[in-house]
Amino acid sequence: MAAVSERIDTSAERLWIGTGSVITLALVLGSLLFRELVYDRFIWQYFWGPVAADGNGAFCGVRSGGSVEYLGSSAACSQAEAAGEIVAYPGYTWVSEVGYIATLLFVLLGVLLLLRRLDIGTDRGFFYALFPFMLFGGALRTVEDAGVSATRAGAEPLISFPWSALIISPFIYITMFVLTLVAVLFSVRLESDGYVDRYEYPLAGVGTALLVGSVGYLTYLGVATEYATIYPQVLIVTLVGATLSAWITWKVVGSRYPALDAGTGFMGFVVIWGHAVDGVANVIGLNWMPALNAGSNLVPKHPVNAAIVEYTGRLLPEAVVAITSDAWPFLVIKLAAATIVVYIFNDELFEETPRYTILLLVAVVAVGLGPGTRDMLRATFGV
Repeated sequence: MAAVSERIDTSAERLWIGTGSVITLALVLGSLLFRELVYDRFIWQYFWGPVAADGNGAFCGVRSGGSVEYLGSSAACSQAEAAGEIVAYPGYTWVSEVGYIATLLFVLLGVLLLLRRLDIGTDRGFFYALFPFMLFGGALRTVEDAGVSATRAGAEPLISFPWSALIISPFIYITMFVLTLVAVLFSVRLESDGYVDRYEYPLAGVGTALLVGSVGYLTYLGVATEYATIYPQVLIVTLVGATLSAWITWKVVGSRYPALDAGTGFMGFVVIWGHAVDGVANVIGLNWMPALNAGSNLVPKHPVNAAIVEYTGRLLPEAVVAITSDAWPFLVIKLAAATIVVYIFNDELFEETPRYTILLLVAVVAVGLGPGTRDMLRATFGV
């Protein structure tokens, strides 16, 4: 039976590698044979162009005839778009979000195969050991935001473009995957060589060290430079608000549906808390920065956030929006969605497929806590 199982795993691994190779080859050949359609209007406009525009601190990038011009005003970008030019804006679009989700699911399958090969990932300790990496991903992305602020202020960023592309979406996901993979392999090796009892301890330590280093660097910029500052009130309000909203949701829903945490246990609260950070960070960053004496409000980076702000502003009276905010529905949606996910992950899933279930929970927390940490730190350090 072991030999049969090994052959099945090997076949799955080959299928995964083959599928990835075919997709990559199709994109490469399409870019060569149908350059404008595949590369210019798909890969560049929705994936590389936004990264390049962000890395150069531009309002947008305009591609025409194989050359790219980076524009420094929103009016010029609008004019180029009205003229039918291929325009890429920093941030996300519906197309890129769908592409990232599809890529994430494909990568998760590959990670699952790798965890099977290493024979790890079935214990809940694996989930908690990766928690610092989820925070670190958002902090690392904020380092690039600080680099853009440095460029606009005429200073030298820590990481200049094109190397800064490694910490801009979507490439930061690759960077984080490689860093986490190296940390996992290093930690597993320490356990197998008898240096530690459990690989989760050094894994969590590596993630914590990376997180402290990145936040420490941002703190240094806030103290030593003019293009960054420190608004501790934003950090405090966001963390307190996220913790309270997650705890209230956890207790209220849990009291009505006792089976809520039957499978996840305390991991369920972590899932809800991670998305609460994203929701509260958006509410604070988009609506309450002036009220907290922390500068001007931020601009939403994701199309979902922007759509919610737009429709809330349309549906609610101006007086209501002025008193509350137009971003609060995003927090409600995040809390509701996270709670539903926790409820779905019952004890049967943990018993039948513990490795895959824990890996999915890691991904669920990461897609909320990563962007949420970035938004929270952007607002905290004014970048």
